[in-house]
Amino acid sequence: MADCNVFHSPIPVVVWGTGNVGRAAIRAVDAHPDLTLTAVIVTSEAKSGRDAGRLADLPDDLGVRATRDIGAALASLDGAGALVYAASGELRPDDAVADIIRVLAAGAVVVSTSVYALYDHRSAPPELRDPVEQACATGRSALFVSGIDPGWGNDLLPVLASGLGARIEQIRCQEIFDYSTYDAEDSVRYLVGMGQPMDYEPPMVGSGVPTMVWGGQIRLIARALGVRLDEIREVVDRAPLTTQVTTALGDFREGTQGALRFEVQGIVDGRALIVIEHVTRIVADVAPDWPTPPAGGDGAHRVVIEGRPRIEINVEATDEDGNRSAGGNATAADRIVNAIAWLRSAEPGLYDGLDVPLTPSVHLRSSRS
Repeated sequence: MADCNVFHSPIPVVVWGTGNVGRAAIRAVDAHPDLTLTAVIVTSEAKSGRDAGRLADLPDDLGVRATRDIGAALASLDGAGALVYAASGELRPDDAVADIIRVLAAGAVVVSTSVYALYDHRSAPPELRDPVEQACATGRSALFVSGIDPGWGNDLLPVLASGLGARIEQIRCQEIFDYSTYDAEDSVRYLVGMGQPMDYEPPMVGSGVPTMVWGGQIRLIARALGVRLDEIREVVDRAPLTTQVTTALGDFREGTQGALRFEVQGIVDGRALIVIEHVTRIVADVAPDWPTPPAGGDGAHRVVIEGRPRIEINVEATDEDGNRSAGGNATAADRIVNAIAWLRSAEPGLYDGLDVPLTPSVHLRSSRS
């Protein structure tokens, strides 16, 4: 691929999806001086034809109309540029990978938060990884997959923090999340299981699923620390609602699931050295004995390094009128969007959160601040 220094005009970018990550990605592309938004792909007929700026909660139109015509949208990349793939991959992983392969093979780089198994591509099964690598070779393109919880909170941040101590006993990465306003009702109710009977098994925590989704992040941290994992373990807990609650997503009945907590543990020398923990609630007062965000907050990303010294970092990102869940999605989107110019200059292939450098925000500006 060409060196990014030869670009004399902004890199064309298509954003596929306008959910929580897609909206933030549109804003990030608009703010980046080296990128230009050429198309936005949607599946909803109600969103088709609307201006991308309005879909992304920007104050002004961007002059780009959302479309359901995938072929026409991708044609705007003209065999180069970049795709931000923010369409859901949770319930349609095979389709998501097929979409990404199509774009990579055509010569555009792809950044995404949608395909968990490629977060740590080195541990992805060959039947998944090999076709993606072949597409990168064919199109001389590159792929970077990160997370929405957010990715940097489970790779770069804990690794950087670990370098500030003399002795490490445990690295714990937490996402504490309030789903009451999360703009993905099907995922909240059926993937996470909020509002379902307590004997319902949420697909998100089915046996082996947490490891499939978050195991790659455990492996990335282990690789950065230079330690060998004995195994990866899963621990799951659930709590019922003690009264009916109503949120922006509707009613959630008493006795149904109101909170879900799980850990993915990287075991080294028989102990849980690396832990990724998710504590999720449908309203803030469920399971009050579980970890909570800092006082006054409704969500947080936290890294705790147990050792000497003990280090605790709490990150509260807000966006879309103070919404912390939107803030977490926004920082996840910013991470992948800011990687585009670097990927355009990189060798063809797959990259992870330890490969892709951070881009200082001093290089970003927005004409629509």
